Amino acid sequence: MDYKYIEQLLERYWACETSLDEEAILRAFFRQKDVPAHLLPYKSLFAYADAARADGLGRDFDERILAQVERPTVKARRIPARRRMMPLFKAAAVVTVIVSLGAVGQHMFDRPRPDYDYDAYRDTYTDPQSAYGSVSEALQIVSESFRKSQTHENDSLSAVPAQKTTCKE
Repeated sequence: MDYKYIEQLLERYWACETSLDEEAILRAFFRQKDVPAHLLPYKSLFAYADAARADGLGRDFDERILAQVERPTVKARRIPARRRMMPLFKAAAVVTVIVSLGAVGQHMFDRPRPDYDYDAYRDTYTDPQSAYGSVSEALQIVSESFRKSQTHENDSLSAVPAQKTTCKE
């Protein structure tokens, strides 16, 4: 079969010289099932309109879009007065803590510091020998406590069995 007319129409189509009727003829030709092999690469170019018509939006397109656009209505909840006042309670607690810390800090810095009065110092012992005896007794008690702690430490260490170590060469 001779496809000279179709080839001429294709030449004019590529040169942008075809009318709408001639383009309709090309689309109708390429819509056929038997298209020659040398014209087969152009079939998809002219069959795009039919494929585009098949890919429609669908009947439920409007419903899907409206479902996405419309927002559900939100019912108002009743909030009790205690819950509405909760931020104020928190703020009052913070203010109370800050004021309390400020008052304590001010009291600490404003109170008079007692200076040590060396003139009013009095010795508790009038006899140096009795003072020496009291100090030596206190040191003896401390010394005995140290000795007892060392013996307990040594006892606890001796209670742990010694591990035998062998060297393998």
